[in-house]
Amino acid sequence: MKISKFILLLALICGAPACTDLDIPPMNVVQDKDIFANENGIKSYLARVYGQMPIEDFRYCPERRFNHFWIINPFPAITGEALSRDQTSARSEEGYWGDAYKLIRDINYFIETLPTYASNFSEDQVNTWTGEAYFVRGATYFALAKRYGGVPLVDNILKYPEQSIEELQVPRSSEEATYNKIAEDFDKAYSILPETNQVGRANKYAAAGFKSRAMLFAGSIAKYNQVSLFDKSNNRLCGIPADKAADYFKLSYDAAKLVEGHYSLYKDSWKADDKEAQYQNYTELFFSAKSQENIFVRQYVYPESVHGYDVYNIPYQYMVGGYSSEVNPTLEFVEMFDGLPKKADGKIDVYDTNGKYKMYDKQMDFFANAEPRLRATVIFPGDVFKDQTVEIWRGIYIGEVNGGIAPLLSPGTKDRYENTSSKSLLVTSATPETQVVRTLPNGKQMNAAGRSGCFYSHTVQALSGFSIRKWMNPSMPAAQVVENRSDQTWIELRYAEILLNRAEAAYELYLAGKGDADYQGDAYKCINDIRERAGADMLTSKTALNSIDIVRKERRKELGFENKIWWDLKRWRLLDKEQNATTYRILMSFYAENNGKWFFDDRYDELNSVYNWDSRWYYQKISDGEITKSPNIVQNSGY
Repeated sequence: MKISKFILLLALICGAPACTDLDIPPMNVVQDKDIFANENGIKSYLARVYGQMPIEDFRYCPERRFNHFWIINPFPAITGEALSRDQTSARSEEGYWGDAYKLIRDINYFIETLPTYASNFSEDQVNTWTGEAYFVRGATYFALAKRYGGVPLVDNILKYPEQSIEELQVPRSSEEATYNKIAEDFDKAYSILPETNQVGRANKYAAAGFKSRAMLFAGSIAKYNQVSLFDKSNNRLCGIPADKAADYFKLSYDAAKLVEGHYSLYKDSWKADDKEAQYQNYTELFFSAKSQENIFVRQYVYPESVHGYDVYNIPYQYMVGGYSSEVNPTLEFVEMFDGLPKKADGKIDVYDTNGKYKMYDKQMDFFANAEPRLRATVIFPGDVFKDQTVEIWRGIYIGEVNGGIAPLLSPGTKDRYENTSSKSLLVTSATPETQVVRTLPNGKQMNAAGRSGCFYSHTVQALSGFSIRKWMNPSMPAAQVVENRSDQTWIELRYAEILLNRAEAAYELYLAGKGDADYQGDAYKCINDIRERAGADMLTSKTALNSIDIVRKERRKELGFENKIWWDLKRWRLLDKEQNATTYRILMSFYAENNGKWFFDDRYDELNSVYNWDSRWYYQKISDGEITKSPNIVQNSGY
């Protein structure tokens, strides 16, 4: 029936005079008018562009780049934020070059073609769609610049054979020119985008926020980068002149100021001097559909668009989907926060004045004064998640407790307890399947290790003594924690980052001696706004903000596990310093059966993973295939 109708329709069409014109496009080819002449076509085109926008979200990892479901090499495992059973060393990313230029071509085609059909729509519609295209192009060029430095700048459609091969082989521009182009695209977007737009699509403040982020990166490259690469025309492909640093920091600061008054920190459940309310508020921040903090997000909706964040990171005791505990916060990350027992050097202090372990009635007593933001970011041993106590401990201490318990291991050792003289004082478990059950002196029975670890011969567990809480959906039933089922929204840009961008840019301007504003005072206010909401200790005055490290530390705390820290450490040029022969630390908790108390041991990662950062990775390798296609492309140094 359908075929007969199609033949009849074709006969009727060919009976018309127009059928004598053989110069018509094939019926199975989508033409410009099919897309650009109607609103649905344009929205579909832009939806595809947004879908390919380079966002390091739930479906990103350095090994597979963007939009992959199976994330077994998580981003935080190469930044010092976390340990992972699958990512046990420093690394760089896989290349992004080719995919970026495919997206840029699609955007350029959109920008060039839409004006032909502009009369079909209102001026506001055309401005919004064009602004969105400039926004995504700016973000894509930024994704290239922060990986490669200066890149070829293509803002029109390259056409062959109308253009020669030489014209098509566009060389790399300088890194400075690349960032100037990024700023230009975001400025164009800001000038024509509306103040509000559909969730998941850019408005003018998203453009300003992204510009603030990109210019902060450029300023950092100008100030801290030590690598230079020039082409034959003396264009500086890698590196920006140091005297341009303040100019870029000012661009970042000014862009961040544009967002002021239009967004604010999420404080719906927040109460002053109420740690529980502050913890709950910070937890809710990442699941509030109408948060006044969210500036630009990527939405997921089950079953059409999903990810697997929960199944990959759920503590072992909840596991039903075959995965667990991929991201385990390091002790280095945890001890950045306020309210923990620490030594003068800022490291966790687990010993009393006699050098013996401090004892606690409950595991959570150790974290009783921790800032609420930390508790909302990291699952502590003994805390409650999904209405269960999270069982994380390393073993049961069966030795004498009178006079205190001496350190189980010599300082600095990286060996397992089971390989030392401490073995006779401990009952531990190798795996969850071979869990040792200990009968305590009071007759009760207790697993030697918690249901979520830590086990000494098993890697699907809380490797560091902690598990990740940020982004984990607290209301998702454990039975639904399976692959491709999570659909929480990824918050790519929120107002807290704007305040942090502003604080850092302001403090850099203060250090540069710029006196056109009270930059130190402004940075102080931004940092204290963040700290107040977090439940952290407040800076007492602007003069207490006396180091850029204070600003950086606040950024690492606030934006932890949001896939931003890698880029911060790269632009600050700190990865080589932090990951030079580095083994990260963990915090193991033990139950002392002879006094019914808990103690903690600060020690090195038992996997003995050693990180070493290759300084070449500050600028990534351009693939040999891309250079073969365009001999004008100069390879980055060291490759």
